[in-house]
This record gives sequence, structure tokens and C-alpha cells, in this order.
Amino acid sequence: MRNSPIKSIKNPDKIKNYWIKEKKSVILLTLFGILYDVGMVARPIYQGKLIDALIAKVNFNNLIKLSLTFIFIIGMVQFFRYLKRYYVRQFANATTATMRFMIYNNILHKEEKELNDENMGSLMTKAISDVDVCVEGMRKSTTEVFDTGVLFITYLVTLLQYDVKITLYACIFIPAAVFIAEKMKKIIFKFTKAYRSQLSQVSDITYDRIDNAILYRLYGREADNRVVYEEELEDFEKKAIVANIWENAMQPIYNVIAMGGIVFVIIMAGEKVYEGSFTVGVFSAYISIFTIMAAKASRIARLFNTIQKSSVSWKRIKSFLKEYKEIDKTRGIISKETKLEIENLYLKYDKSSDYIIKNLNFKARENNIVGITGPIGCGKSTLGRVFLGNINYEGSIKIDNKELRDYSEYERSKIISYMGHDAHLISDTIYNNITMGDDGDISHVLKMVCFDEDLKSMENGIETLVGNGGVRLSGGQQARIALARTLYHKNKILILDDPFSAVDMKTEKNIIDNLRANYGDCLILLISHRLAIFKYLNQIILINEDKTLEYGNHQKLIENSKLYNQLYLLQQRKESD
Repeated sequence: MRNSPIKSIKNPDKIKNYWIKEKKSVILLTLFGILYDVGMVARPIYQGKLIDALIAKVNFNNLIKLSLTFIFIIGMVQFFRYLKRYYVRQFANATTATMRFMIYNNILHKEEKELNDENMGSLMTKAISDVDVCVEGMRKSTTEVFDTGVLFITYLVTLLQYDVKITLYACIFIPAAVFIAEKMKKIIFKFTKAYRSQLSQVSDITYDRIDNAILYRLYGREADNRVVYEEELEDFEKKAIVANIWENAMQPIYNVIAMGGIVFVIIMAGEKVYEGSFTVGVFSAYISIFTIMAAKASRIARLFNTIQKSSVSWKRIKSFLKEYKEIDKTRGIISKETKLEIENLYLKYDKSSDYIIKNLNFKARENNIVGITGPIGCGKSTLGRVFLGNINYEGSIKIDNKELRDYSEYERSKIISYMGHDAHLISDTIYNNITMGDDGDISHVLKMVCFDEDLKSMENGIETLVGNGGVRLSGGQQARIALARTLYHKNKILILDDPFSAVDMKTEKNIIDNLRANYGDCLILLISHRLAIFKYLNQIILINEDKTLEYGNHQKLIENSKLYNQLYLLQQRKESD
């Protein structure tokens, strides 16, 4: 993978490692943050000196020098502030990219069952919104270390140098603001968690409504769905408002409490001015520094709330932040010939379920097309998916004398090509749906699946956009595009799950003839409930409803299998009608 942000991070479920990963940006923002803090303290001090100089009527040259120094300080403060914020944003952008990449990578490598346990809305919210909230909390924390924490301490030390007694009195309310904010953490966490969960729910419903819009319209469910959707949106809006109120509405309260000490500053510092121990410039500097410090203290309180909010999102995405491991692309020698041997194979969905395949035994080689059929729900599609390596099995499946489970994921991808029951088309062109990012000529596979004639009626040819999930194509066209993709990326073993469910008998026969003529170097496992073309296959595996198995070619099963005979005659009768 080129320049992957995941390569350089270890233990991504530990939040400190993101600062370690972006240490260059963190070091630079630290440097410019300190310079910014020094400038922020110097600014009110020189402002006070300038006021005193004006009152004292110092000579014009000294006044100009003092003014230019004051202007220079203001300019440098803004310059350092810009650089600090630039590197903070750079840190945030890089961290966002890293987190999103890892979540995306983790989702891609999850097993089918794990993905089925997560709804799409929740996954999308975690990959996009939760990452944004979490990184925003990290960004603000990093920024506030300097804008609030270091600056607050610097201001406090400066005020103490002016007058310890006034400073202690003035700061008496600041701990109260921070204490209240700290106590608000649980409340904010509670409402933020409810808001984020509802956001996932709304995202999932939105995805479902878009994905199945035509289906709902067909059955007249639009009005009912709209009512449900509006109720969910209303609930989301209420929870969002409550969460935002608790997070943001408290800020003015924290500010008022922290600023309570201004009364002591005005009275006690004003008295010092009257006595002559404070100049007007010092009084101006002191009150300016205290005002900014009190505002910073209230932001410390708010920072607690921000961190609490982002911690909700961090907990939601933490389990998805797995360390990326490069795929091992080494592979053993792959022989030109193909030999598949299955012995005593047992399959079940999970440990608690019953077996769906029992004691399956068969052998096959290249230049063979093996048909797998049986009633709906008998397990034939599961038998096809076991070759993808994400379903545990008992018994033995050997390819070229090596157990299937002993092949690496990469090796399996170079041995087995799989077409699932669903077409799984992406919202892109026909060409990109077939090549999946590769460059090459696809005309041969389009002809192989009898799609060359369809292209003649398409103005943009292979650059025709198929729409979301292939919605702009017919069911038969979707299936043939998916089949063309599998053939384009062909390997030694082709597993085709119901590739002809939406094509006519003539097209089905033509495709089978093309496979026989051009893919003789492959072993093809054809999973289907349509038996018309099974008479052209080398061997057939029939899975009965009671999980017993029958083997043979078409003629043998017609003669010896009651179920096969019934299914075939029934289908023939439907075709003739």
C-alpha cells in the first residue's frame, strides 16, 4: 500500500499514539504555542507601558519606539498563532485520515457474520461522524493546552508578580467554575451518548429508505415510512438539542462565575492607583490580564465538556481501530493442473446450529463443470462460500493436495474466483465494474456472457453508468456483468452461485458453451436451482432436504433420484407453459 497512514502507528486503540505518530506537527505546534503564550503576556504589559508613557508625556522618539514595539508584539503574536493553528489542523487532518482508514480497513476484513451484526447506519456514523467528533476533541485538547492551560498559568504568574493579595482574592471564583464543569461530565456524557446512538439509528433508516425506495413505493409504504422517519428525526432533533444545550449553554455560566473576581480587582487595584503604588498603565495591564485569564478559566471548564463529548465517540470507534497488517503476498508454487478433493465435509452456520452439509465427498479436476443443486435453503450457497475461507468446516477440502484452511488469504484469492448470489455492482461504469481498477480489454468476457449485443443499444457502451447497485440494468444484465467480472479475474477454480437466475434458456446455454470452449483450464463449480443446463455438466451434487447427498451426472440422477427427477420435470413443464 502506497504511503499508508496506518503503517507507522502501533496500538491504534491507545489515543496517545496518535500524538506520537504526528510528533513533527506536535513539536512544531508546541514551539509556536509557547512563543504565542509569551507574546500574549507581553501584549497587555506593553499596552500598560504605552498608557503610562502617554500620561507621563515622554518625548516623541521614545513614544514612537514603544508604539512600534507594541505593534511588533501584536504582529508576532498573530503570526505565532497562525503557525500554531496550522500545525494543530495538520495534526487533526492526519489523525482523521488515519482513523478513517483503519475503520475502513477493519470493516473490509470483518467476517460476514460480524458485518451482519452491525447496521449500515451505525458503521457509516462511526466511520465519518464519530471520527470527526473524536478528532475535534483531540484538536481542541491540543489547542487548549496552550490557548488555555499554559496561557492561564503564565497570566497567573504575571498577576502574582504585580500583587499576590489582589490575585488570590480575584481568583477565588475560578476553581468554582472548573469544579462545576467537572461535575457536569456525567450529565453531558449521558445526553451525548443518547444523541450519537440516535444519529446511528437515523443514518441506518436513511440508508434503508434510499436503498429500497422503489420497493417501498411499489407496495405503497411511502406514507407509513415517512411517519416513522419523521418520528425518528424528531427524536434525533430533541436529543441533539439537549446534548448541545448541556455542552454549550453552560459556557456563559462558567464565564460569569470565573469573572466574579473582577469586583476585587476594581476595588483593590483601584485603591492602589489612588495610593500611587499602581500606575494607570499597570492597572490597565492587570485588569486586561485578569479578564483574559478568567475567560481562559471558563474555557478550561468547557474543555472538560468537549473531552467528555469526544470520549463517547472514542468508545464507539475504539473496537474498530485495529493495527493494520500488510497482506502476505508470498505464495507457494501453483501447479498448472487443478485437483479438488473433498472428504467427509460437514458444515454448519455456527456452533449451536445443526449441520447443513453432512459427509460430502467428491473429486474434480480442471476442464470439469460440477453442478451443485437442491431445494431452497439446503446449503448449496454456503458450500460455495466455504471456499472463501470465512466459514469453518469439519473434514477435508484439498486443492492440489493442500488443505484449504492452510492457504493464506492472498493465495486463495489467486486460486479461486467467486461470483456470489447477488451481483454486487458498484455505482460506476460497466468497464470499472468488470475490471475493478485494472486496465485491460474486456470485450472477450462481454462476448463470453452474451453481453456484446446488449452494448449495441447503449449509447456510451462500456462507459455506461450502471447506477447504485446496478439499478439502471435489468436483473439479467446485472448477473452477466457480475459473471463477466469473475471471468475477467479468472483463477484455477471458478465458483458461480446462481449466475443464470435472470437470463433466458438460450442465453444460459450459450454461456455454458462459451465456458466449456474457453475455460477448459479451470474447474467450475456451478451452484444453481435451474436444471435445464445440468445435462451439459460433468457431474452433479444433489443436496436433499434431509441433508442426504446424491452424486452422478444428469442421466444417472434422472434415473435414480426421485427428487432430481421431480425438480427437472417440474421446471421443464414451467418452461413449456
